[in-house]
Amino acid sequence: MNPKIEKIDGDMKKTQERIAGLQARLRELDRQKKELENAEIVAAVRGMKATPVELEAFLNNMRGNAAVTTMMEESKNDEE
Repeated sequence: MNPKIEKIDGDMKKTQERIAGLQARLRELDRQKKELENAEIVAAVRGMKATPVELEAFLNNMRGNAAVTTMMEESKNDEE
């Protein structure tokens, strides 16, 4: 085989291996990030010292407010 083709094939293989390694690293970093975010959420919820019923009411209220805010933003964008 042509030496230039062999060199390119070798470079391609090395690049593919590096990409696979970087993708694995990215997956691990993503896992770590989610773990830290979840720990932060749990700490915030525990810091509220609310009963499960109070927490559910709070979250439902937040969802309702988020829906109203979204509808208001969509309405405003439609007017523009």
